[in-house]
Amino acid sequence: MFIGVSALSGALAAGLAIPFAGFAGQGSAQVAATVESLPKEFESEAPAVRSRILAADGTLIATLYEQNRVPVRLNAVAPIMRKAMIAIEDSRFYEHGALDLKGTLRAMVRNSTGGEVQQGGSSITQQFVKMSLVEKARTAAERAKATEVSYERKITELRYAIAVESEYSKDEILEKYLNLANFGAGTYGVQTAAQHYFRTTADKLTLPQAALLAGIVKNPTGYNPANDPARARARRDVVIKRMLELGVITVHQANEALRAPVIDESRVEPVPNGCANSRYPFYCDYVVSKLLANPALGATVKDRDHYLKTGGLLIRTSIDPKIQAAAQASIARHSRPTDSSIAAITIVEPGTGLVKAMVQSKPYGNGRHQTNYNYNVEKSYAGGYGGFQNGSTMKAFTIAAALAKGIPMDYRINSPEQIDLRNKKFRTCTGWTRDPTYQPKNSTHSGDLTMVEAARYSTNTYFLQLSERTGLCAIGKVAGKLGMYNAQSGEPLEQVVSMTLGVGYVTPLMLSNAYATFAARGKYCKPLVVTSVRDKAGRPVPGPGLDCKQVLSRQVADGVNRVLSQVMMPGGTGGHLRFGTRDMGGKTGTIQQNLAVWFSGYTPNLAAAAVVADASPPYKNLMNQTLNGDRIHDPTGSGTAGPLWESAMQGALRGLPVERFVAPPKKMIGNPNPPPDKKTPKPKPHG
Repeated sequence: MFIGVSALSGALAAGLAIPFAGFAGQGSAQVAATVESLPKEFESEAPAVRSRILAADGTLIATLYEQNRVPVRLNAVAPIMRKAMIAIEDSRFYEHGALDLKGTLRAMVRNSTGGEVQQGGSSITQQFVKMSLVEKARTAAERAKATEVSYERKITELRYAIAVESEYSKDEILEKYLNLANFGAGTYGVQTAAQHYFRTTADKLTLPQAALLAGIVKNPTGYNPANDPARARARRDVVIKRMLELGVITVHQANEALRAPVIDESRVEPVPNGCANSRYPFYCDYVVSKLLANPALGATVKDRDHYLKTGGLLIRTSIDPKIQAAAQASIARHSRPTDSSIAAITIVEPGTGLVKAMVQSKPYGNGRHQTNYNYNVEKSYAGGYGGFQNGSTMKAFTIAAALAKGIPMDYRINSPEQIDLRNKKFRTCTGWTRDPTYQPKNSTHSGDLTMVEAARYSTNTYFLQLSERTGLCAIGKVAGKLGMYNAQSGEPLEQVVSMTLGVGYVTPLMLSNAYATFAARGKYCKPLVVTSVRDKAGRPVPGPGLDCKQVLSRQVADGVNRVLSQVMMPGGTGGHLRFGTRDMGGKTGTIQQNLAVWFSGYTPNLAAAAVVADASPPYKNLMNQTLNGDRIHDPTGSGTAGPLWESAMQGALRGLPVERFVAPPKKMIGNPNPPPDKKTPKPKPHG
């Protein structure tokens, strides 16, 4: 009896798409085998739920989804919406079991006389099973099997429907159905559909709104009002008339609903998907890259990506919209997307590693004057450009290495305009290195200088000789502890004779975070963009959190702060960039042939690195390239990149408390201006 009814109902429920004669050739044993092979329980997969990425203040940055869905409980769906769906899809839903044979026969007659499918032949439970099977499908073959027009599929759905009816109440089935259904325009579930089409919530839907949504489910593309308003109205009116026929609504209610406009296009609220549609697309891409590297989200990158777009995750990030806006305003003030050069800034919080802002001059996209490259991050991340040589910003690490070896700030070195370092041996971590042709020059002040003076003027010949005394290994180790490495290869910075004047490729993120370590008195924190992840049940998902450790002594960091703060005083290369009464340190950087210029600086509150560079091969000198629409006549760290840093930090620091650097030990300071007859102090022995 069950087999016969199953086969008959399958044909009827399919809208007679399969001729009844098609069953004549099927033996009862074959049909019985199909039924008996099915499990007695149905395991429905949790529906895909969109994930959200939030800024530090809780505002939305981006939505990620394969299906745009926000599940709701049945009591959060307007009763009129429930009635509309039941009326058009399964009016006897609360009266029958898994199969409504009477309703199926009625639908067959109505659909055949009406010339088109107006009422569903399958019960809501059967439809839920079909939707679930499609949802569980992972391959094209599985999806085709779940939607094929065949008696086997209808029998499969019916057997599963029986299992579902035995496991769940009618209300639970309706709730699952309303949350799983496709409502067109990329919206899944009644809550998202209400938000998209009417900018409301499922519990506030009106009769004409509910009728429209109930009608869409039968054909989400064909009945989408954005695709065909006339057809969508006709379908909505079928639902309204069916509700009147069933006595669900009054004649007056029906007439009012029929007169209502189908949709107000100005109220349609699309939900952008992915980082490309984010308000911070480059930062968003970087966040997603970090998430895809988290094994807690899945065994493989593919698994993590799927979970990220279907798991209903709530992802909180470090970005501060106010600080981001300040950095973006600086970019807008000092550069243009049409410039031949690029500009980029990253701002980091000392002591936490929280990345507060990340901006650049070229907007996100594939069009003219757009890019998919993120100029702030390493090449190992999605879209990461991989940095630029950092020029004299590297001198900060030489200062730290020298102070750590006991060389005081008043240590003097005769620093002429040019020195001969041909074949001069410099110690590395693996031995020695030399350059047979190296005869570097100063571009600024020369003379008998202290470390402080040489830093103020960025005197190359001083720091090259200082790096000979400290050894390149010491500089490399300091830089490595502060998170500096080759942003293209991931390898440690190369230890070459000119290391203190810039080496390898580094990013604004790496450099700002390294300088943040000085501001945090030697405490290095790995850059952090994802502060927390919670699943759709609100449970925390494991992931990297704050990761900080003391890598320099506080006294050494305090000493670096003292030296670099003098750079920001009148006469220093960063003197004209100083603002307010805050303590701040900084360093300029210009690389060979002026391919890139930097300014990296900090206060105890925030650290930032700004770069202006040629990012389009074949790389050219910045001289005569454009920035902010004007030709660059004299590319320098202070004059070209410095203004970007200055205005970004001015805005970013607004409202933050004024904090001070800690004074270094007196023996580290020494006497920066010893009497002429006093011998120059010698560095303490090391080893």
